[in-house]
Amino acid sequence: MRTNREIVTDAFEAWSRGNGHVSSIFAEEMTWEIVGHSRAAGTYRSARQFTDEVLRPFAARFRADAPFRPVDVRGVYADGATVVVLWDGEGATTVGTTYRNTYAWFLTLRDGEVVDGTAFYDSISFDELWATVPPDGPRAT
Repeated sequence: MRTNREIVTDAFEAWSRGNGHVSSIFAEEMTWEIVGHSRAAGTYRSARQFTDEVLRPFAARFRADAPFRPVDVRGVYADGATVVVLWDGEGATTVGTTYRNTYAWFLTLRDGEVVDGTAFYDSISFDELWATVPPDGPRAT
């Protein structure tokens, strides 16, 4: 049986390679909180709500050939059901700029799926992306 740390690490590695996405380990009944004051800050009550309101519009701001992905996972730390990932992400936007940000995600897993997530990141960089790069239509996460 894989540990929570291994499940999260594998999901991030697949996302980094471009042949998967971390959302593959989200439970449908997941709660996700984006801490702070960014335009996406708040609490999302399901994986669908988080995907529809944040992940899809976010992904739609990046070129299909250079999507946003983790480029450096600085560390994956586990304590019981909780896994913390400190990582840097980057992608080429549809308007020709590069978006970079550093994230700290606190993930609580049950039965191999994320049931609770809390995200911290540079909200100024995120808001700049959200305001200056229009979504290029829906894109799968």
